[in-house]
Amino acid sequence: MTVTLAVHRDALEAQGDRLEAAAPGARLAVWDASGVTVAGAAVDPATLDVDLMWLSPHALRAADVPDRKAAMSGAFALAHGFRSLKALETFNAGLDDPRYGELARTGVTVCNSSAQGIAIAEYVMAQVFALMHPVEEQRELQAERRWEVTPFRELSRSAWVILGHGPIGAALAVRAKAFGAHVSVVRRALDRPEAADRVGTLSDLPELLPGADVVVVACPLNDATRGLFDAETLARMRPGAVLVNVARGPIVEEDALLAALDAGRPGVAVLDVFDVEPLPEDHPFWAHPKVRVTGHTSFAGDGTAGRWEALFLENAARLARGEPLARAVDPRDLGAAEAAS
Repeated sequence: MTVTLAVHRDALEAQGDRLEAAAPGARLAVWDASGVTVAGAAVDPATLDVDLMWLSPHALRAADVPDRKAAMSGAFALAHGFRSLKALETFNAGLDDPRYGELARTGVTVCNSSAQGIAIAEYVMAQVFALMHPVEEQRELQAERRWEVTPFRELSRSAWVILGHGPIGAALAVRAKAFGAHVSVVRRALDRPEAADRVGTLSDLPELLPGADVVVVACPLNDATRGLFDAETLARMRPGAVLVNVARGPIVEEDALLAALDAGRPGVAVLDVFDVEPLPEDHPFWAHPKVRVTGHTSFAGDGTAGRWEALFLENAARLARGEPLARAVDPRDLGAAEAAS
């Protein structure tokens, strides 16, 4: 079966011969900011029937685009500009950008990414360990040549609540459980994952929060989760607990969080995502003693790029064999929120 794949020029260069091996004989529509070519000749996208387009991170950091937002807008415009498009593979894990929903309503199958799961899970573990273990204090003692015992909290004695059990939440649950933590997972389905001690839905969150030492937000942004962590929800958290947000900024109300931190519930917040990104320089999060700020970097493990490519190659191969695509997202879960920045 001959398939037509739309791939960014930089992505094609990165993949080398692997794409030909995955989908032998595939017709390649190679695109960048200057347009689309097939077999080296410029073509009008409106004349092309594309089976699978890869919205890869290469498109966002290419030298010929002014910024990320412009690159994303250009990619979505191209997706709409083809005569037909059957499926879109994206590097995004969260699909709250309403433009995904717009594509789905035209009949396009949208496949999201699980490539970030490992990296984000490791980011969360590193941040929590850094808060539980006095590593900086130990370095200071070494510099002062002082021999002292430095007590620390054991992860094995901690209780975790993880909101969301997609690739990120699932990878995190396995890692926390491996250290002996008690893991509760909040998800829509009530079947209990092997790495979870307990499973519940959003309606169970008020019951779960008071006993949690670590609460990790790894769920989609949608109508049910926007503003979920408001003053009332935050007040249910245990004094001294750690709140980690690696999902989307608007799930946690920023003003409510600042007030809650000052009240000690939670004790610390680790934030990788925000309402406005980049976080404005005058935002109080930067200097707050109970906030750890990182610049939407939890996905940036050195294995993520390779997994992105592997996921696209997998779906290209599936398409060539006439098999269903992997990670196809239910259209009802797409574009339920404002565009992510």
